[in-house]
Amino acid sequence: MQDVVFVAGAGLLGGAMNAIAGGGSFVTLPALVAAGVPSLNANATSTVALVPSALATAFAYRKDFQNFEQVKFSTMAAVSVIGGVLGALLLLSTPQRIFDAIFPFLLLFGVLVFAFGRQLGESLRARVKVHPATLPAAQFVLGVYGGYFGGAVGVMMMATWSVLTHASLNMMQASRNLLNAAMNATASLFFIFGGLIYWRQMGALLVGAVIGGYLAGHFGRRLDPALARKMVIGLNAVIVALVFWRQYG
Repeated sequence: MQDVVFVAGAGLLGGAMNAIAGGGSFVTLPALVAAGVPSLNANATSTVALVPSALATAFAYRKDFQNFEQVKFSTMAAVSVIGGVLGALLLLSTPQRIFDAIFPFLLLFGVLVFAFGRQLGESLRARVKVHPATLPAAQFVLGVYGGYFGGAVGVMMMATWSVLTHASLNMMQASRNLLNAAMNATASLFFIFGGLIYWRQMGALLVGAVIGGYLAGHFGRRLDPALARKMVIGLNAVIVALVFWRQYG
């Protein structure tokens, strides 16, 4: 029972983080591992549990939703889903021992992107000439990553879009959650039929994430985005350090 309460609390925090700034999986994944779920199964279980949270958050931002410049949203959704399928199949073919070895480094990569991706995007924007096909191509690659691991994929999407489009922050927030949900919902079907899900922990995580995601999506618009982002980055860095210490300390 204690592990369920612990995981539900992690879901509440992770859902809130995803709604405000992203990076919620950096809480939910290590929490599942700490609760005794193998890392590969924890990755799949977290993916399934966070889909409703992404949808709930996108609903909270529904008034800000718009299509992308020169690219239909249906195209972005399609390439996200196809990428999510390929990423899920890649995860299903990864041995547990291999994923155990790369899991901390995937978390570290995600945190670095989360911390510096936006600045990199702003720097590249002045140097990159954008072709209309670039955006869906980049989204496909993000879909593969999202289906396989997903840590900081929302931040990666926003950093990429900041280079390739002139979309507003609130518009990107709504699209980020919808496309994240699309790729993860598709990947989740493969994880479920592949037998990777720890259902009791998934249920607790799902309930906590939906509540945290909707509440933070509703009230998070009043927060200073820069301050919220710094707080989330700091928390994620601490969690990743603990994961490395547990793995190699």
